[in-house]
Amino acid sequence: MQEKIKPSGDKRGVSRAQLARRRAMQVAAAAERRGPGSAFDTIALLLQGGGALGAYQAGVYQALAEAGVHPTWLAGISIGAINAAIIAGNAPESRVEKLRAFWEIVSTPSPWAPSGEWQGMFARGETARTTFNQMNSAAVAMAGVPGFFEPRLPPPWFQSSGTIDATSYYDTRPLKATLEKLIDFERIGTSEIRLSVGAVNVRSGNFAYFDSKEQRIGPEHIMASGALPPGFPAIEIEGEYYWDGGMVSNTPLQWAVENGGEHDMLAFQVDLWNARGKFPGTMAEVMTRQKEIQYSSRTRAGTNWLKEARKVHCAIAELLTQLPDELRQTEAAKVLDAVIDPHVYSVVHLIYRPKEYEGDSKDYEFSRLSMEDHWRAGHNDATRTLRHKEIFERPTNLEGVFIYDLTEHDGE
Repeated sequence: MQEKIKPSGDKRGVSRAQLARRRAMQVAAAAERRGPGSAFDTIALLLQGGGALGAYQAGVYQALAEAGVHPTWLAGISIGAINAAIIAGNAPESRVEKLRAFWEIVSTPSPWAPSGEWQGMFARGETARTTFNQMNSAAVAMAGVPGFFEPRLPPPWFQSSGTIDATSYYDTRPLKATLEKLIDFERIGTSEIRLSVGAVNVRSGNFAYFDSKEQRIGPEHIMASGALPPGFPAIEIEGEYYWDGGMVSNTPLQWAVENGGEHDMLAFQVDLWNARGKFPGTMAEVMTRQKEIQYSSRTRAGTNWLKEARKVHCAIAELLTQLPDELRQTEAAKVLDAVIDPHVYSVVHLIYRPKEYEGDSKDYEFSRLSMEDHWRAGHNDATRTLRHKEIFERPTNLEGVFIYDLTEHDGE
């Protein structure tokens, strides 16, 4: 629930729409003296879950940092929660370095990867890359990922019923050690950056966000956000068990808008799954498309919801300004005034668009070669997007929302 603007001492009061217009002028004037994104109170970086594809998000953040765009709020799910925690839990000058350290830990070079002059030819051959990626994903399924997860031995079927070891194929204790090595969790509690990570309560099925604004964030909260069953075990936090937040919603946009408080927001939404795709022609393509649809979490529907909700808010605000005094003082009018969100939002989509050879195992194919590809793609997409200076301007349309997808379109 958002905070409510208190009425002024004026007899008629000042509507939220009038307050928004007045405040917009003040913010615009201050923006002239500051850097990119300063026309907004909050710069949010919203990170989906997607396993090995998360290196794309690291590349995006590197481009933002190089351009002097510094998020004030990080909201993530699963691998997005890990990337967000690494950013929030380090000093600005160390964040890219720590992200690189994490992705190098979890993406050891493959013994069969080509080198030298053969590497470029190999990287361009789709059949060769398909085989290479399948070999690497099979190796991950058998042996796990260093610093992240390892096979549970003996397997869960041979563990005692009722124990946590009987509920997952892999042990994620190596991830805890990696997080503690790379993240200063004390810094997260005192940092100027707000950190929010989403998870699902196993017993109730309810979606939950752990928020540094409300509580101390530790390794267990980050691990809970990425505890995708049946591969990974649920994580216990204060007597409750949590699974991966992507099971309910893999995109933090709506939650960020509804919990952003009294702030105008520029949101960089970094999606690892593309909601759009071609009709599958094989069973392998069916499995790939199924994952893309499931974990994209209806990204387009989320932004459409935001635009439609803002239209309704603006219409209510306009009608309230036209009411006579006696009607504005009624309880019904006060209820309507209280729900109006007078703020503006710009959402910049950065969506990873996979290559044909990646297939349905792209989220657990942790080869160094693929990691570098994903990181480079994120850096390139963000760099191109940041050249469009209009993304830093406040929305001027009726609903107060601008949506951009400049890596594929010219924006909306």
